[in-house]
Amino acid sequence: MVATDFVPEEHYHAAAAAIRAQIAQRPSIGLILGSGLGSLVDEIEDSQPIPYGDIPHWPHSTVKGHAGRLVFGTLEGQPVVVMQGRVHFYEGYSMGQVTLPVRVMRLLGARTLVVTNAAGGLNTSFKAGDIMVIEDHIAFTALAGFNPLRGPNLDSFGPRFPISTHIYDPGLRKLAHRVAAEHDIPLREGVYVGLAGPSFETPAEVRMLRALGGDSVGMSTAHETTVAYHAGMRVLGFSSITNLSIDHTEASEEVSHEDVLRLGRQIVPRLAILIRGVLRQMPPYDPAEVENHPEHE
Repeated sequence: MVATDFVPEEHYHAAAAAIRAQIAQRPSIGLILGSGLGSLVDEIEDSQPIPYGDIPHWPHSTVKGHAGRLVFGTLEGQPVVVMQGRVHFYEGYSMGQVTLPVRVMRLLGARTLVVTNAAGGLNTSFKAGDIMVIEDHIAFTALAGFNPLRGPNLDSFGPRFPISTHIYDPGLRKLAHRVAAEHDIPLREGVYVGLAGPSFETPAEVRMLRALGGDSVGMSTAHETTVAYHAGMRVLGFSSITNLSIDHTEASEEVSHEDVLRLGRQIVPRLAILIRGVLRQMPPYDPAEVENHPEHE
């Protein structure tokens, strides 16, 4: 039986065809920008934006801080396609709809995906304003039965049972640390926990997620990177630590989406330096280094 959240393969191709009709460029790198981080688009040269509403089957962002545009252009000499604002599972979309943009980016030519997110800090050594490169993730939505690969497998994208050992490319993580050191930018590394949202975590949930090995927590990313890696893409992820997760009920401090956006904007200059530096020094894509690439089958 076909799952209700299954997106037919022709929807991906229809979206890609509509984009190609407007944009001649073939991007090699896709970027997804999280809450408050959309201003990174200002760094793109020769930018050509397409509103999400002009792309068939493309989900529309309903959250403040997510502009809702697909922007093509060049960054550090690399042809890129950038999602200026993502959509989320908590907005009422299915996992198939939420991750549709990733597969369309792959159809357009992107072999590498760079994702950013605004996240809460679980690691007690973190502080608000830190940047963390993602080493691995715990996808609670997938563990709860909402894996974005659920339903009939689309063999043209990747295998039925993908390997998930190295979703976040080790070489790109090392490169991020090297760029950070070159610019004296402190860079953390850790495990991102992906939840469904939209509510922030309870103190008991924070303590549980920390005990399970989580270092940052948010409401995106894990399902996007799962789909990207399934399709044979290299993945690099950054969490902007916009708040420290509250782990006791006596706490007087509170977290708001406005606070997340405000601190996210403060992190943008450092994150832009990191992303530009990584793109500038990024090695060529090698399918032999990607576990789920079709050439391995």
